[in-house]
Amino acid sequence: MSLAACAEIVSRGDPDRFLAAMAAPPEARERLFPLYAFNLEVARAPWVSPEPMIGQMRLQFWRDVLAEIGAGDAPRAHEVVRPLAEVLRETGLPVAPLDDIVRARWTDLERAPFADAAALDAYLDATSGQLMWASVTALGGGVALEAPARAVGRASGLANWLMAVPELEARGWPARPEGLAGLITRARAELAAARATRFGPGLPAIRAAWRAAAVLARAARRPAAIASGELEGAEITRRGSLLVKSLTGRW
Repeated sequence: MSLAACAEIVSRGDPDRFLAAMAAPPEARERLFPLYAFNLEVARAPWVSPEPMIGQMRLQFWRDVLAEIGAGDAPRAHEVVRPLAEVLRETGLPVAPLDDIVRARWTDLERAPFADAAALDAYLDATSGQLMWASVTALGGGVALEAPARAVGRASGLANWLMAVPELEARGWPARPEGLAGLITRARAELAAARATRFGPGLPAIRAAWRAAAVLARAARRPAAIASGELEGAEITRRGSLLVKSLTGRW
C-alpha cells in the first residue's frame, strides 16, 4: 500500500498528527497514516471551492468509497483509498465510524454558527472524537477505551478548532458560540481524567492529542488569545514536549 503517499499528505496538511505518528512504532504508522490522510482529505473537501456543490461532491465521493470498501469491492485507484481499504481489511475496523466523520463535515459547507457550545461539542465528537476512537481501534484498543478515547479526541479537536478560529472567521464562519469557556473547562477536566486510562496498543493514536492540554490551558487563561491567534506556543517547546512524552511513555 502507498504508505509514503499518505505520510506525505499528512506531513503537508496536518503536521502535528504527522509528528505524533512518526514517534509511533512502524507497524502503528502503517495504520495511522492512511486514517489521518483520509481525515485530512475529508476535512479539506468543504473548503476547496466557494461553491457548496463542489464540496458536496467531494464528500459524497468519500461516502461512496467507504460503501464500496464495506461491500468488499476492489478499492479505487487512489493514493489514499487503497491504503485505507487495506487498513480496514487488516484490522476489521468498520466503515460506519469513518462514514460518520464524512457526514459530520457537511456542517462545514453551511458556514453557519453553531447554535451553542453543545452543538460544537457534538460536531467535535463526530469528527475528532470519532477519528481518535477509530485510530485507537485500528491499533488494537478494546471497546472499553471508547469513552476515554473519544474524550481525548474531542479535547484535541477543540484545541485545534480554537487555534483555527481567526482563519475560520476570516473565511466568513462565525466560529465561537456562547458557552465556550464552559466547554474549555470541561474538555480540560475530561483530558485530565483520561490520563488515568491505560490505552495499551492504542497509545500511539492518543499521542495525536499531544498539544491539547497546553493549548486549552492558554485559552482558559487568556480568552483573548483565541481571536488574536496566539494559542500556538513556541515551536521548540512544542516539539520538545512530544519528544519527552515519547521517551517517557506518556501522552
